[in-house]
Amino acid sequence: MSGTISHLSHHVYFWLKNPESKEDVAQLIRGVKTLTTIETIKGFHIATPAATEERGVIDNSYSVSWLAFFDNEADEHVYQTHATHLKFIADCEHLWSKVTVYDSVQTAE
Repeated sequence: MSGTISHLSHHVYFWLKNPESKEDVAQLIRGVKTLTTIETIKGFHIATPAATEERGVIDNSYSVSWLAFFDNEADEHVYQTHATHLKFIADCEHLWSKVTVYDSVQTAE
């Protein structure tokens, strides 16, 4: 497995301009769901913050998260440049005030 990536996780956190708006949350989730049709995505998870106990290490200030799994960096690049992804951004970017992305690769162990 040396030199190859077996799995890549792409985790996106969205902070909405109007986080109290159920309509904005629903519109963003509908938009994120369109991304699931991109053929290089091997799995996904769309979520909102859990009501877990407050602890200093937990940041639940985001509105929606999107976690997608890819076989490798090339497949993630296809997703990044895919027409569906670009349309999602064009259709929904007016909703968010901040986006943070964490990309990671699975370790060999």
